[in-house]
Parts: sequence; structure tokens; C-alpha cells
Amino acid sequence: MPRTRDPDEPKIYFLPNLMTACNLACGFFAVLMIFRGLVEVGSAKIPPKEYYEHVKSYYEYAILLIFGSCLFDLLDGRLARLGGQESPFGQEFDSLADIISFGMAPAMLLSKAVLFPLGNLGWAIALIYLVCGAMRLARFNCLANMPKKPGASTDFRGLPIPMAAGFIASLTFLIIDLHKNDHELRYWKYVLAGAMLGLSLLMISDIRYPSFKKVGWRTRGTLPAIVIAVLLLYITVQFRYVMPVVLFSIYLVYGMIRPWISQRMRRGIEVDDEEDPPARANGTTPPEP
Repeated sequence: MPRTRDPDEPKIYFLPNLMTACNLACGFFAVLMIFRGLVEVGSAKIPPKEYYEHVKSYYEYAILLIFGSCLFDLLDGRLARLGGQESPFGQEFDSLADIISFGMAPAMLLSKAVLFPLGNLGWAIALIYLVCGAMRLARFNCLANMPKKPGASTDFRGLPIPMAAGFIASLTFLIIDLHKNDHELRYWKYVLAGAMLGLSLLMISDIRYPSFKKVGWRTRGTLPAIVIAVLLLYITVQFRYVMPVVLFSIYLVYGMIRPWISQRMRRGIEVDDEEDPPARANGTTPPEP
């Protein structure tokens, strides 16, 4: 006898939620890599000046896994909208995965990879980032569940947490590469500490950031745009330690200067399309948060 589905049971779509599960898995293994680095340093009693030589590979793996989480977070939203498979379950699952992949993992990475000389202050800064990220996700879900008004903006309020995590991971990636032969962090630990506090404030701010969710399979492009995209991809691969920082920084700064950019230019950059209904990554609202 076929099983009768409970009408109150949430809909769970396979492909979007599989991407979210992969996002969570990347976050879990990123945290695991950081722990493995800590265990190796502790068991070997490594002097501070040799710290990076022994843990650099673990932190680089963790950073790449955070980048992987960003990719899967992008894919789950695209797949959900493409198949019309938005659901409240997907929305909540996505947020729970994000707090691990883009909250806990970057906070631990930063406090141990760069801010460890600051001691308890470094842990406090990482905690502030994690709390602000959790508040960002909670506020997003509250706003997403409110009734939508016709023509309402689909912009993000505050910096999306995947972008904050991507910026932290890419900047840490660059710093580790710059200091692979020089173990003195000098002023970099203060730069990244200040950047992390700034990102924390941006996540809970009211600054509007575009979702770019309307850039999809049917988005029209031009030949120059395609050529530029290919060149940008090539440059990113060639300068893999520098370009991620540049790309995430552009998005971060764009949201802050966006109010002063003309509507026409913004529509061109953001591929505006009023007919595209709002939808969230694997949920009922735009992908992210």
C-alpha cells in the first residue's frame, strides 16, 4: 500500500538540498582541517617561528573548502529557481549550513591562522564575527517570511555572509602566501582584525547589496562581455592568491558606493529584470543569505 504523504510535512527537493548538504560538508571539513593543524602543532610543540611551515597546508585546504562552500551555496539557489523547487525546508537548511560554512569555519580560520598572536583578543574578534553572521541569517529569514509587496526590492540588507566569508578566506589565503617565507605577521594581523570587525558591522547594517540572482541561463550577454569574463577567469587562475581578494573587495565596496551610482548603470551591472520573481537559495527567497 503506497504511503500517504502528510500534508504538513515539508517538501524536500533532492538536487537543491544536495548542494546545500555539500555546502555543509565543505564547512565541516574546513573546521576539521583547522583542528588537525591545531593538534599537530600542539603534539609536536612547534616553536612560533616555525608555525606556518607545519600548518600552512591545513589552512590552505580549509580556505579552499570555504571557497567550495561558496560555490555550492550559489548552485543550490540556481537549481531551486531553475526547477521551481523553492521550499521553507530548503530555506532553513541553507541557513543552518551557512552558519557552519561561513560563520564558524572562517572565525576559527582567522583566529588561528592570523590572529593567534593577539591571544584572547583574536578569539573575541572572531566571536563578534560569528554572532553578527548568525544575526544576519536570522534577520534575513524573518524578512524572507514576511508577505512580499508587488515590486518589492530583492536586494540584500547588509553584506551577505558568504561574501564576508569569501573575503576573509581570500585575504587569509593571500597573507599566508606572502608570509610563507617570513613568519612575522607584523601589521597584517591588525589589518585583518580591523577588516573582520568591519565585515561584522556590514553584515548587520542596512546597506543594500545586489543579489545578482537574475544572472541565469537565460541572461543575455554581448561578445565583449564574454571575452572580458574569459580573460577575468584566466587572470584569476594565474594570480590565484591575489584575484579572489580583488573580486570580493569589488563586491564589498560596490554595495557602499551603490547609492551614488545612476539607475541606468546599476541596471546594466546587475542585469535588472522586473519580471523575475524573488526566490532564495533552496528556499523561498534570494540565494544566500
